[in-house]
Amino acid sequence: MRSPPRERYSFGVRPVTLTAARRWPLERPPGRRLRVGIVGCGDVAHRRYLPALADLADQVEVVGTCDSSGEEAARAAASVEGWSGARAYTETDRLMAEAAPDAIFNLTPAPAHGMVNQAALEAGAHVYSEKPIASSVAEADRLIATAEGAGLLLLCAPASAATRRMTWLNEIVGSERFGPLTLAVAHHADPGPAAWREYTGDPSVFYREGVGPVFDHGIYRLHELTTLMGPVRRVQAMGSIGSPQRVVRGGPLAGQTIEVTTPDHVLINLEFAGGALGQLLASFGTAATRAPWLELHFTRGTISFPGASWDREPGASIYADDDSPLGLEGWTHDVQPPPPDEALGVVETGVDHFVAVLRGAEAPVLTGEHARHVLDVILQAYASISDGQSHETQTTF
Repeated sequence: MRSPPRERYSFGVRPVTLTAARRWPLERPPGRRLRVGIVGCGDVAHRRYLPALADLADQVEVVGTCDSSGEEAARAAASVEGWSGARAYTETDRLMAEAAPDAIFNLTPAPAHGMVNQAALEAGAHVYSEKPIASSVAEADRLIATAEGAGLLLLCAPASAATRRMTWLNEIVGSERFGPLTLAVAHHADPGPAAWREYTGDPSVFYREGVGPVFDHGIYRLHELTTLMGPVRRVQAMGSIGSPQRVVRGGPLAGQTIEVTTPDHVLINLEFAGGALGQLLASFGTAATRAPWLELHFTRGTISFPGASWDREPGASIYADDDSPLGLEGWTHDVQPPPPDEALGVVETGVDHFVAVLRGAEAPVLTGEHARHVLDVILQAYASISDGQSHETQTTF
């Protein structure tokens, strides 16, 4: 039974009325594990999410798997037989009605995220969504309002803000030990999933409108930049198709040629609300790069991350510039974030964080408001590519 309406909160676009008490942490009978459903049983489910959930088998059970391919749903259900009793479904509504999960992980293709998230929330389940949260700001607004109105938890990947590395960097930024952070340069540049021989799905969707390198990988950098530098005020971008055709190297389409119909090179300039500047390169049209995937420029120092961004907590190079008479200056390499020593990957961090929040062990970090703002930034970037103008964002967080 819903409680009377409470105070109103503004999430940057329009006010939302909270009409229900928060339904997390979950209250469960002693010994009952958190019941979760998996919607979307493709490559990322098998390589990342299901193994991460298996590591939490003492706290979590998968009660249902759902995919438009009944064969894929059944394969996912079979993969958890040793620690869960999952049923396979081809329709989200049936999963929600029959398996009655406490929460779902939405791992469907990006264009379906908003629809699946909405259906799960309306069915009363807490939601962890793969990125992006939705396809439009209006759709994200509705999701946030639905979750708030029902007292449900809505978190969204990528889990960058919850990682040990970002927590450490946030402390450095806040302390201003190197002075204010005034500029950040970031990238994710590679050939995309068509070139990944280990990829088991159909990569063609990643080279079409609605996905592309920004929605798939550049979004990680945008979550990281906004975690450290706050909301973006203005966006200016350019994009092009550098390689219009790709030969698929792995999975069911191996050897086939696919067409690229959305920009595979995207350059985005960012003006943050606090006055700092940022720049992002997101590309599925490069063979490789050795450029730092993130560089943070403070007034008295620089923090630079070499190597691949998906490495488990790679060390940073820090240049400290002390202008006092006896001050030291120069690079220090392989600087590691503080313990714990065992660091999870970004995807696995999101799984752990969602479960911990539902148990009441952590406060939510990967909020729908943050995910909506990053979606807004991306949509403004593509609008800028289209008309050649700079665009103001509509949201904050």
